[in-house]
Amino acid sequence: MIDETKGFTLARTFAATPEEVWSAWTNPDEAAQWFHPEGASTPRESVEMDVREGGRYTYTMVNDADGTRYVTGGVYREVSPYERLVFTWGDPLGDPDETPVVTLVFTPTAEGTHMSFELRGVDGAEGDEYFYDGWDSALNVLGEYLSRP
Repeated sequence: MIDETKGFTLARTFAATPEEVWSAWTNPDEAAQWFHPEGASTPRESVEMDVREGGRYTYTMVNDADGTRYVTGGVYREVSPYERLVFTWGDPLGDPDETPVVTLVFTPTAEGTHMSFELRGVDGAEGDEYFYDGWDSALNVLGEYLSRP
């Protein structure tokens, strides 16, 4: 089992509906456009998603500077459209009970959607240049994606 005392939370408010934010997380065509930190990319052909409880997903992030590839994936644990999405995140073939867990909560607001992102099972803090900074950067890319006309 992962150590659930470890982890961190990030939050963003997007000028987008919960349906639009949900789609960015669950539609492979959309995820390929933002599911990576700044300075990386996600080839569309690498994204596979079976968005249902027990379904799996996988994608490959590519470091744009040196071409290093990182295959990542997991299992969807909870799927409540437009409200909540829970999934493991790490080695796509890893034991889901030994893999960090991401919980997303989407709350409609007057400005759009407030999204809470929580990663449990790993340490992370601002400036770590790893888990925290990577996800913080990826959520920035998501914000840019959602603000496109």
